[in-house]
Amino acid sequence: MTIADIKTNAQAKMDQSIAAFKNNLTKIRTGRANPALLDTIHVEYYGNHVPLSQVANVSLLDARTISVQPWEKGMGAKIEKAIRESDLGLNPANMGDLIRVPMPPMSEERRKEMTKLVRHEGEQAKVAIRNLRRDANDAIKKLVKDKEASEDDQKRAEAETQKATDKHIAEIDTLVTGKEKDIMEV
Repeated sequence: MTIADIKTNAQAKMDQSIAAFKNNLTKIRTGRANPALLDTIHVEYYGNHVPLSQVANVSLLDARTISVQPWEKGMGAKIEKAIRESDLGLNPANMGDLIRVPMPPMSEERRKEMTKLVRHEGEQAKVAIRNLRRDANDAIKKLVKDKEASEDDQKRAEAETQKATDKHIAEIDTLVTGKEKDIMEV
């Protein structure tokens, strides 16, 4: 493995960490409705637990209401039960062939809890990025120790790895700030 391979690998893993963080942020509730909020819900379908998106069409009716339209007639009650039993605190209303999921307004206290959760998730993502930086630097040091790279190459590679780390951490900070703003917006 060369220094270039190590840097490319670290960069790719950092990008994956950012993608995972963005995915986690979509699951955190803001005041507005978001179909991605229901992505974590699984419904029993012929003995198997499958994601809600595989048995129904999930879309927005308006800014505060998500609509779930089952593809099969008998799935409505199961979908409604799965949404109700999820830890999202939602109360769906079955309208025959359409399930409406109104988003209750969040209290100020709940908004503050959600911003704390966003900050915590952001900190976890930063830790993951820093761990990737450490792993890359350790791999580079091992190459120098094994005399497969020079110390000058090591210094350059560590500086580039640090730049990538700083860029990704700044991106996480931007995402956290944006999500906090969304949550605190009434």
